[in-house]
Amino acid sequence: MPANERSSHITQGDARSPNRAMYYAMGYQKADFDKPMIGVANGHSTITPCNSGLQPLADAAIAAIKEAGGNPQVFGTPTISDGMSMGTEGMKYSLISREVISDCIETCVQGQWMDGVVVIGGCDKNMPGGMMGIARCNVPAIYVYGGTIKPGRWKGQDLSIVSAFEAVGAYSAGKMSREDFEGIERNACPSSGSCGGMYTANTMSSSFEALGMSLLYSSNMANPDHEKIDSTAESARVLVEAVKKGIKPRDIITREAIENAVYLIMATGGSTNAILHYLAIAHAAEVDWTLDDFERIRVKAPVLCDLKPSGKYMAVDLHKAGGVPQVLKLLLDAGLLHGDCLTITGRTMAEELAEVPSEPRADQDVIQPISDALYKQGHLAILRGNLAERGAVAKITGLKSPVITGPARVFDDEQSALEAIMADKIKAGDVLVLRYLGPKGGPGMPEMLAPTSAIIGRGLGESVALITDGRFSGGTWGMVVGHVTPEAHEGGTIALVEEGDSITVDAHKLLLQLNVDDAEIKRRREAWKQPAPRYTRGVMAKYAALATPADKGAVTG
Repeated sequence: MPANERSSHITQGDARSPNRAMYYAMGYQKADFDKPMIGVANGHSTITPCNSGLQPLADAAIAAIKEAGGNPQVFGTPTISDGMSMGTEGMKYSLISREVISDCIETCVQGQWMDGVVVIGGCDKNMPGGMMGIARCNVPAIYVYGGTIKPGRWKGQDLSIVSAFEAVGAYSAGKMSREDFEGIERNACPSSGSCGGMYTANTMSSSFEALGMSLLYSSNMANPDHEKIDSTAESARVLVEAVKKGIKPRDIITREAIENAVYLIMATGGSTNAILHYLAIAHAAEVDWTLDDFERIRVKAPVLCDLKPSGKYMAVDLHKAGGVPQVLKLLLDAGLLHGDCLTITGRTMAEELAEVPSEPRADQDVIQPISDALYKQGHLAILRGNLAERGAVAKITGLKSPVITGPARVFDDEQSALEAIMADKIKAGDVLVLRYLGPKGGPGMPEMLAPTSAIIGRGLGESVALITDGRFSGGTWGMVVGHVTPEAHEGGTIALVEEGDSITVDAHKLLLQLNVDDAEIKRRREAWKQPAPRYTRGVMAKYAALATPADKGAVTG
């Protein structure tokens, strides 16, 4: 029976049911079977600082569920540290982990017939993976983000994990002393919590407030701060009430709610990965959503927040300045938000924002009013052309001119491109092409933070473009275009580019073009042969076989 049609666990129990014997083994009493069974999907691990601080939150959720009259049932979800795996073969497992996380949640919630679930996560793929699982199960659910890391400090400057990656390029180019390089490395990550700018983890957590699936103000709290524990306990209490009211995820995750989330992503200067992940979340929730919807919203969405990677401030600064609710209130008052969307509290978004000021505080400059937006249009553009017939994603803010025509420098893997950058073989005006890194070709669409950070560190961020059928870290900025579809492994035009070909990237015209005549492209296509799969067994092979193209979310089911 589909999850959205089934009866509650509470109403179908029978005291004579033999499977209750196993609950008694765990200390349950007869009266417990009249209480809702609430899953706690705990992403705690010591793999990454993003998730190393989650256990206290899980403990708070468990206690709050018990106090609210529910029975907590704890299970684990895995994670891959994007920051630690970046630039290695392990990075290919990152996007795949999104699918594994969603599968874990669906398997446990459905297999154990849970009445609701609190999902707690930290690193980048925990959020979309968790929300995909939530949408598939469609039992009452709430997302609890583990919280952001606090900024590191070195010689009076705020640091994040991206500071360390960019320092590699600067130090190798002779633009940074060894003292500063080692100081940045040691101090970039001072606590538990997820990467501190408006990178992918904070982008997705912030958007979940706008989606209505997380409590307001919860997404930019620092993990070590006690308010994060208090917010988690409140989230658990709210979920128990949602179970009683029968509020299900697909009542909340509608087309209009996803529009709200995307407006928030644009307003905060969020990660390119959000496009891939919201295609996947919409698919899981059975909401009609395409790449064209992002572009439709982008042209109307102002960028209001001056946040890293291309801006000045960190996620904790956004929280202190009024947080996501302040940004949402500005969008609501400007007529850009659907205020009638339901949230997990049972109230509408407009009702949730009723007490939020209509203007940002005058004592901060993290959040700008609509009238003084940093950019009048959003920063995540969908480019098309003969190099990306089904689309590509570009981050276009923070650049003096997001237009370049230059010679292609072609690489069939990330490492050889990084070596060329570090050896000063890449010059101003070049267009790097990194291919065979898509969902099937990578497999797993690895992120290109190492090469893009090296480009920034060597002072080429404004003058060198990089295009790929892989992805970018939320910490990436510069003239970068990713998610090129069709990907090289599937015979997309990106597979046919040759060294020295002229390529145009023009964000104003939303164009990604290989400046080679059609007859020559046809000749190359006829000569092209698909390479053998990189993996023939295991999770990599399964993902490569099942994954949809990037313009469909790169999902497996």
